[in-house]
This record gives sequence, C-alpha cells and structure tokens, in this order.
Amino acid sequence: MGFFRDVNLSAFTAGFVAVLVGFTSSVAIVFQAALAFQATPELITSWMWALGLGMGLCSAIPSLVLKKPVMVAWSTPGAAVLATAGLAGGFTMAEAVGAFMVCAALIILFGVTGWFERVMNRIPMAIASALLAGVLARFGIQAFAAAQTALPLVLLMLGSYLVAKRLAPRYAVVVTLAVAIAFVALRGEMAWQRVSLELAVPVFTMPRFTLGAITSLALPLFVVTMASQNLPGVAAIKAAGYEMPISRLITVTGVAMLVLAPFGAFALCLSAITAAICMGREAHEDPAKRYTAAVCCGALYVLLGIFGAAITGLLTAFPRELVVAIAGLALLGTIAGGLATALQEPQHREAALITFLVTLSGVVIAGIGSAFWGVAAGAIALFVQQYGRKHQAP
Repeated sequence: MGFFRDVNLSAFTAGFVAVLVGFTSSVAIVFQAALAFQATPELITSWMWALGLGMGLCSAIPSLVLKKPVMVAWSTPGAAVLATAGLAGGFTMAEAVGAFMVCAALIILFGVTGWFERVMNRIPMAIASALLAGVLARFGIQAFAAAQTALPLVLLMLGSYLVAKRLAPRYAVVVTLAVAIAFVALRGEMAWQRVSLELAVPVFTMPRFTLGAITSLALPLFVVTMASQNLPGVAAIKAAGYEMPISRLITVTGVAMLVLAPFGAFALCLSAITAAICMGREAHEDPAKRYTAAVCCGALYVLLGIFGAAITGLLTAFPRELVVAIAGLALLGTIAGGLATALQEPQHREAALITFLVTLSGVVIAGIGSAFWGVAAGAIALFVQQYGRKHQAP
C-alpha cells in the first residue's frame, strides 16, 4: 500500500501527540457531560467507544481516500454545554441521545446543502489565519506557563526541542517527546496505576425526542459545534494550504454522529488543534504525505475506543505539564505561520490582529466561544475599513 511507503516515524509521532493532546486536554469535560445525564460507568465507557470509533474512522478513511490530512475530533465546547445544560435541565440519557441525533441531522443538512462551506469561502485568508493562530496560541502560552509547576521538565523539553530542531528538524518533536517521557518515568511521575486492561462494551440507549431537550441541548450543541469547532477546523485546513471537499466532510461527521449517537457520540467535528499538529512540517516534510499522520491518529483513536479503559488510563498517566508542553512546542511552527499570513497584507492587518486577539482572549458570550466572536469582530473591522474603497476615485 502507498500508505506504508509514505508513513515515517515523525508522522506516527505527530498522530500520537495529536491523540495525546486532544484526549487528555478535554476528556474530563466529556466525563462531566456524561455524568450530567446520570451515566453509569458502563455508559461512560460506551461514550468513549463511540467517540473513539467515530473520530478514528472519520479521520483515517477520508485521509486515505483524499490523500490529505483530515482530522476529526469531539466537540469540547459542546461537551461543556451539555455538562451545564444537562444538570440544569435534569434531562435523561434517552433525551440526551435524542438531542444528539437532532444535532447530527442539522449538521448533515448544512453539509449536504453546502451552506456552511459557502459562509467559510467568504472569509479572507488573513482572517482565517488569524483565527487559527488565536486558537493555537493559547496552547503555546500554556506550554511555558507549565514551567511554574514543572520547571525542570519544561526547560529540558525546550532545550531538547531547540537542539533537535538544529540537528534533526524533522524529528524535533519525536526527540522532545521521548526525552520527556524518559525523564518523568525515571522520576516516578507516571501514574501507571490508572492503566487497566479492559475492552469497551458499547451500550445502546433508545432515543427519546422532547421539545425541551431539542431547544436546550440539540440547538446549543449544534451552534457551538459549528461556530467553535468546525469554523477553526476549516481555518486550519485553509491555512495549511489544502483544498478539501468541506461540505462532504461535514456531512460525513454528521452521518457518523447520527449512527453512533445512541452509544454516546454527542458531537463529531473538524479539528483545529490536532489538525495543526498533523498538517505541519513536523508531521512530514512532504505536504502530500502528511495524510499519514492523520491516518495514524485515526487508528489510535479507534484503538482508544476499542480498548476503552486501558488506553484512557495510559493517556491520562502522563503528567499534565508534559502534555501541554509538547502541544505548545509541536504547534510553534503553525502559530508562526498563521501570524505571518495574517499580518502579511497591510489592508487586512488590523482586522486580522483584532481576530487574533479576540480569539486568544477565550471570551464566551451567549454560550458561544471566542473562535466565532473573533471571526465576527475581524469581519466587522474589515467591512468598516474596506467597504466602498475600491469604488472611490483615486
């Protein structure tokens, strides 16, 4: 197969880092969302099975078909919305599953009709790049903020990264991760007791459709997933220079979500953060072969779903500081590239800077995250500054 000729160690490492970062950074929120609907341990395991299978297959299969890195993740803001609304509304798991399916149907509708892609095509590259940089810059900041609680580890990782970047730039992230794991293992900081060998067993929940769950769960979940996840996900694709059938990919995530919702797949969407890890030069020198990183990531997500508790325990055994530091270092090149593109054109520079700062702020208004408001603020600034100028006499 062409995949085995194209894949290399750095691509596999990028896929592993993407899973490590994407999973450990937000799995606690997913657990809280499940518990908000009185989920039993068996149901929580089923959620992880469904999400792992959905993310893995929706990443690996399209990547193999398109030969481009397609990255799908769960909606972390969506999980936060569910955790809050679920507790406040007292909804049952059956009502939640019904809401997941309604949300999936709306995502399919926006994918099939191309409505979402048409909106994205109207956003200038400068704004899209600033949006991506703003989303990712928070991880860069967290990488160095981790020095407050793990100074030796962060300094060692930074030094390893800089030296490897000078001597073997293709394997800088590989070397940094290996050094970090060895360091924390020798110091006894790996939480091995969390690892247990168990296979996940899917649990089917019959959906129940109620108006209250649709208005309080399905609609907010849909808006947040599209605005806070799919929007920066498309921005990551555009910033990396890939042309992809966005509408079809959105439709695929919606269909997978509809099928897996009764087992706990609450929201699947295009990823921005893990996508940036697998679409950068650190994943593969050849952009045409970076799809292998996404395939590796997808395969690991499938294993995460199948082995449930075992993989969950392994990934959460890493110290938090190691996870945030490797994420920030792996994203440095993408953040720099996004900022360079965003600020390149003088006529777009100020609007792009506003987009970057609003997105970076992390502000949440009406339950919608800063990614949406960053684009909105940048678009308004661009409109005010540029509208009518091309019609003015010189």
